Amino acid sequence: MAGTYHTGRFTKVPRLAKLLRVATPADRAPGTPWRPGTPPPAPVTDDRPSADIRIGYARCSSLTQELQSQLDALEAHGIPREKIFSEKISTRVKVRPEFEKALAAARQIKAHAPHCRVIVTVYEMKRLGRDASELTALADHLTAHGLVLEMLAGPLAGIYDPSGPGRMLFAFFAAMAETEREAIREATLEGLDAAARKGNHGGRRPVITDDMLHTVLRRKAAGEKVDDIRKDLIIPTGKNKGQNPSLASIYRALAEHEKAAAYPEAVQQAHADFAALA
Repeated sequence: MAGTYHTGRFTKVPRLAKLLRVATPADRAPGTPWRPGTPPPAPVTDDRPSADIRIGYARCSSLTQELQSQLDALEAHGIPREKIFSEKISTRVKVRPEFEKALAAARQIKAHAPHCRVIVTVYEMKRLGRDASELTALADHLTAHGLVLEMLAGPLAGIYDPSGPGRMLFAFFAAMAETEREAIREATLEGLDAAARKGNHGGRRPVITDDMLHTVLRRKAAGEKVDDIRKDLIIPTGKNKGQNPSLASIYRALAEHEKAAAYPEAVQQAHADFAALA
């Protein structure tokens, strides 16, 4: 007989069931045939079905800039119009009401649906801030509230998680944007100075006038080829008066227009700086 020796007395080992206090189910009584029992419940997990919820934001710097293309791009990306905030306001204005509303809406959604990924979507980075410090502060804000940033175009197009490894890359492109703005300011200053030395204090007279540029932009937006538009443009002044401008001149004017539209403050600052130096 199994047993243990304890303090000089021989004691039987208690039955295992009594030792462990295991209750015998009613369907496990002696003589009852075996049958499968109820399977153990699945482990409880905190994972719940999640979805991406997007809040859109569009901005242009002045009343003369076009905003509709950004709105169209955001809607084409699947963001309902009622979830897109837009405004025409300079980046020099520190408080942008619609941008603040967009962030507030994103925070509210995240608070009520923490299992969902809430994404603030813009067309491109330059719609967000003036310089690297502002963009870095925005990244901190997004991180603090568990929000994600998405850009549809530009060098960092795609979804960006400020709390992830992309933070340094985001800061790099923010610094590049600030550098580009400064480069435009300096180039404008140099152009004004060169024109002033030749006696043209209003700036160097361009081959492509404003009227010609507006014609190109309008017809190009309608789907016409630049080469076809060029044949209808006539240089009004200068040594090439009466001739068609070259394609290079048109593309150069388009590039300068795009830069000025992207950073109008840089151009305005250059004119103000030049006026102060004159």
